[in-house]
Amino acid sequence: MNKLLFKVHSYLALLAVVPILIVCVTGSILVFKHEIDSLLRGELVRVEPQSQRMPLDSLLASVNQAHPDYEAVGWTLFQDPGRADQMYVMEKGTSDWSYVFLNQYTGQVLQEPQLYDQFLTDWLLELHFNFLLHDAGMLVTSFFAAILMLLGLTGLYLHRKFWKNFFTLRWKSRLVVYFSDMHKLVGVIASPVLIILAFTGIWWNVVAYLYEMQEHADGSEHHVMVDRLYGEQVSFDAIVASAEQRIAGFEATYLTLPYEPGVDIQVWGDVPTGNILTSEYASVVTFDELSGDWLSTYDIREATTGAVIVDSYRRLHFGDFAGLLSKALWALLGLSPVLLSVTGLTLWWKRRSQRQRAREKRREKLELANA
Repeated sequence: MNKLLFKVHSYLALLAVVPILIVCVTGSILVFKHEIDSLLRGELVRVEPQSQRMPLDSLLASVNQAHPDYEAVGWTLFQDPGRADQMYVMEKGTSDWSYVFLNQYTGQVLQEPQLYDQFLTDWLLELHFNFLLHDAGMLVTSFFAAILMLLGLTGLYLHRKFWKNFFTLRWKSRLVVYFSDMHKLVGVIASPVLIILAFTGIWWNVVAYLYEMQEHADGSEHHVMVDRLYGEQVSFDAIVASAEQRIAGFEATYLTLPYEPGVDIQVWGDVPTGNILTSEYASVVTFDELSGDWLSTYDIREATTGAVIVDSYRRLHFGDFAGLLSKALWALLGLSPVLLSVTGLTLWWKRRSQRQRAREKRREKLELANA
């Protein structure tokens, strides 16, 4: 059994080493996406906090006035008061999503609408998410994430008695022995986190892909934005105030605006639960897109255990459940496949060379015996 699993582990690693490295390295970088953005384009993503933000309706009017050829379809309200609002917009006559940053205290639109792959970290996010292959890429990424998960599971099984020599590193031994110890040590430490990252990534990608397929099963294309899809009389300040009244302790973090006909307005938000894995988008209140009337309320504190577990995938994937410490740990363990690939490939090559030399010796002995 162990010999078979070892072969499976080795061949899967050889098959997927490059794609897995791409996913893991980009993922580790993206753990600190905002921090990187703050360094490279801080004038867009950071603002000076003030005592009170402008009303949502006034901010939306500022964006509509600055970019009349675009319609708002999403709006992130960050909990960090120093982060600029990020509004997603669609250009009229297209189905393309762009985004702008918005100073929530002054109403200043901080940039022209920008597509997702225009900036370094946005491009890295697309590479991480779908290998720049759009919808089909989500399945490709999921395939290699599944291999990463299998590598973690088979590695843990093969070294299930790791505690006996957990911290053993035979420094003075041959390189192959040292690499073997290092591979086992790093693999055992990193595998639980890598399995979590792989599983949650697969979940999101498959769910997103199935949603796309369901929405366009009849062959229809994405909706082309022509006119505003929510009622002119709708007040987003009133909608958010209503959401806060309907869910105790609710803090709005994202607004879904209609991006195609029939899509309701949704206010997503954070609520106090005492669970560090509860995401900042765990609860949602839904309103009619034309009238602004309340339709439904979903409070994560009243949800099923399964729903709470699925909601935790976000924190578990991004590693932000314990602030900077957990993010740093997730980024470090996310980079572990770099070391595992170096040690693993070296061990594979050494074993391959040894087997080849052994075959040559056997062949030489056979030739001498037949001479």
